[in-house]
Amino acid sequence: MSEVPIHTQIRTESPVTLQLINPDDLPVPSTYTHVVVATGTRMVFIAGQEPEDVHGNLVGPGDLAAQARQVYANLGRALAAAGVDPGQVTKITIYVVHHRPERLPVIEQARKLLFGEHKPADVVVGVETLSQPGYLIEVDAIAVIGP
Repeated sequence: MSEVPIHTQIRTESPVTLQLINPDDLPVPSTYTHVVVATGTRMVFIAGQEPEDVHGNLVGPGDLAAQARQVYANLGRALAAAGVDPGQVTKITIYVVHHRPERLPVIEQARKLLFGEHKPADVVVGVETLSQPGYLIEVDAIAVIGP
């Protein structure tokens, strides 16, 4: 497993130990954790990744393709922080502002940059808005890794 990033917290108040990780190369959120590793079940939960650079700035205003590439790149960084290969992801949820079916090829092209031919279960959810104005896409993930 890779070295644990600086922004890590271990919670052990139950039989399951949760390692909460905020990778150094992602913006540090105030209301959630980018990566949660649950020891005992060996499931990894990745918070919704937004189209932000490491400083929390929006990447690609108004450009779904650019934002999707950034979101999947951020998802890859979050997975790597937990020692997870993209092929171990079991489910993703894709939130798209004002989703229309013709946007799927743009999203799929960005998804393939991270997952290649691996196709985790997914759901695409059309939403009115995301957490910040101008954000067009957000993706979260669940992975299962060996003991």
